[in-house]
Amino acid sequence: MTFAFRQQLAAEFFGTFALVFAGTGAIVINSVTGGAVTHPGIACTFGLVVMALCYALGDVSGCHLNPAVSVALTVARRLPVPHLLPFILMQCGGALVASVCLRLMFPDADSLGGTLPHGSALQSLVLEFLLTWLLMFVILNVSVKSSVKQHFAGVAVGAIVGLEAMFAGPISGASMNPARSLGPALVSGQLQSLWIYLVAPTAGAIFSVWTLQLVRGLNQQPETF
Repeated sequence: MTFAFRQQLAAEFFGTFALVFAGTGAIVINSVTGGAVTHPGIACTFGLVVMALCYALGDVSGCHLNPAVSVALTVARRLPVPHLLPFILMQCGGALVASVCLRLMFPDADSLGGTLPHGSALQSLVLEFLLTWLLMFVILNVSVKSSVKQHFAGVAVGAIVGLEAMFAGPISGASMNPARSLGPALVSGQLQSLWIYLVAPTAGAIFSVWTLQLVRGLNQQPETF
């Protein structure tokens, strides 16, 4: 394992930790304070932390922070296949540690900001598929060698995360990220709907690669955020 690859793995671990700690932390704090953060505040927290991390870590690892994103980038031949499993393990590890930290600070929190369907499982399954499809489409289109897109990639990705969390959060939790759902589910023990948030985001992200082929082809030169 090269030093550069170890740096990438460390960036994915820390970045996913920060995403889950801030995002699900906002949900937990909103709950224990009786709504002080508010739903728009939670959505903005997710969007802003993703935007900040894109600029902080994009040049190190690409700032995936999401197993579904890593799988899709592997399908799109932008991430080497041998890198995929280590990336996913670091992302899930970072999310798990973040949830453990929140459990230690807020022992009475129920789901620790986990994602649970508010409605039918099918409804959330379809919604998570479509949300991640749109998110990944934005990521694929801005993570290319273009000076304009490089400057605004973090804004675009953070904006789509915040937007989707804003309107879809009350129904499915707007996870779009298997690691973001896995950490709270494992630590809180609420595993009953976890499969939705593992399957739908991954399928949606892969489908976005095929969509990119229809719109642009796969001739764009990949770049980090």
